Amino acid sequence: MPSIYSLKPRFQGLLRPLARFLARSGVTANHVTVAACLLSVGLGLLLTARIQDRALFLVVPGFLFVRMALNAVDGMLAREFGQKSDLGAYLNELADVISDGFLLLPFAYLPEFEALWIGGVIWLSALSEMAGTVAVMTGAGRRYDGPMGKSDRAFVFGALALWIGAGGVVPGWLGWGFPRLLALLLAVTIVNRVLGGLGEKKAAQEEKGVS
Repeated sequence: MPSIYSLKPRFQGLLRPLARFLARSGVTANHVTVAACLLSVGLGLLLTARIQDRALFLVVPGFLFVRMALNAVDGMLAREFGQKSDLGAYLNELADVISDGFLLLPFAYLPEFEALWIGGVIWLSALSEMAGTVAVMTGAGRRYDGPMGKSDRAFVFGALALWIGAGGVVPGWLGWGFPRLLALLLAVTIVNRVLGGLGEKKAAQEEKGVS
């Protein structure tokens, strides 16, 4: 299913000069990964601690864009500048899950939403990333199937944060339905990633058998 992730190649093209500059400056992919994670944790904790100051949510959309840029840059540094490492693979996956958890945490403290359901969205988000990485263990490639991948979640929560930060009212039906709809889309994403991985592995085996 389509996902905002499909736009990543174009996004990377715009960021390639920055990646080249960082590589020449001695900045590594792991540096960028850890920095993005620490910034995410810090922002999530700040918003949670000052949940009454809703204007702070205006920072979230811009930060999510910066985080996506940093994620794209660390990937380019690893692939295009010879910085791939086993540690980097662990950091890349773990940092994404940690960052997501802390950035979504403040929404659980907003009275418009049920904390249990936001917690469920955080859990399903982590599970969807796990489904994408397990595909590698079976011999398939890392799966990024939608409809609610990392980039899609950033867009949805960024838009919501912008609305909240600007003083917008979250109606009761949206507070009730938003996390439930996300949970459903994340469940579909998990299924798509599992089926996509299995299909990719089967297709590779069939092609190998034919050749």
